[in-house]
Amino acid sequence: MRVVRVVRFGGPEVLVAGEAPDPVAGQGQVVVDVAVAGMTFVETRIRQGTDPWHAKPRLPYIPGGLVAGRVGAVGAGVDPRWRGRRVLAGTGETGGFAERAAVAQRDLFRVPDGLGLPEATALYSDGATAQGLAERAGLHPGEWVLVEAAAGGVGSLLVQLARAAGARVIAAARGGRKLALARELGAEVTVDYTAPDWTARVREATGGTGADLVFDGVGGRIGREAFAVTARGGRFSVHGAAGGEATVIDPDEARRHGVEVIGIEQLYGFGPHTGRWARRMMARAAAGEIRPVIGQTFPLHHAAAAHAAMEDRTALGKTLLLL
Repeated sequence: MRVVRVVRFGGPEVLVAGEAPDPVAGQGQVVVDVAVAGMTFVETRIRQGTDPWHAKPRLPYIPGGLVAGRVGAVGAGVDPRWRGRRVLAGTGETGGFAERAAVAQRDLFRVPDGLGLPEATALYSDGATAQGLAERAGLHPGEWVLVEAAAGGVGSLLVQLARAAGARVIAAARGGRKLALARELGAEVTVDYTAPDWTARVREATGGTGADLVFDGVGGRIGREAFAVTARGGRFSVHGAAGGEATVIDPDEARRHGVEVIGIEQLYGFGPHTGRWARRMMARAAAGEIRPVIGQTFPLHHAAAAHAAMEDRTALGKTLLLL
């Protein structure tokens, strides 16, 4: 079968197409005929060998932690009725950039009828994350919500969830295309956080008080600047480090500013709830309340270009590989 491997740690060019033996379903496993392979920004850091939260995989390795397709074969101890069903499946941290993947039955998630496999893939991990962040921080009508990386996979969904809850959304992103998408999704105000006066624009939009809730998906300098424009009595929720490092706020500083900080460690508790949150987001998508943004797709053998698009910040919404 066709696969893409990381042959050494480094830039996107280390993703190399090749061949591998077809997997065989073992005890309690199925083989999924992969139609869609998902990817995340964190996986680009793992490929670089620079991600601080994951051990370096043993080289060479097949990246990709989430696949969608149909069950092509079932192993011993697996209900044969799974064969032919459309599913999403976690592969762990590696193994998804391949035509077929062997996964445990317990990791299967049935894709609802009427929802495409690409849309389901976009909603499973990013959708569950967005729903979890929204539940943890709380969304309230009339409050100002600042969403960083508002045109990304998680950010674009947070914009829609906040707007659906009756909040007033300030979308922060880089460049005109991304800001236009955020406005299309319901953001009332858009700011380019590469502009030196972006925080002044946030304060101006909020009447000088700052945002009641900030979703910090960037970290680094942007995250610190966003914390500075969080309103007294507000919440600052951290979920990403696209800027290089996650924002860490000293508890004493948070108390002085009167801000509740919900740190990136919140993500560690999301796993047991992923299925429930994903089902909720897929139901909302089926009802037309939200839509996943799939900004670009690539064939499997162009996985390097897909990673490059995510890294150079030209990608809108979710980036997927289609097989």
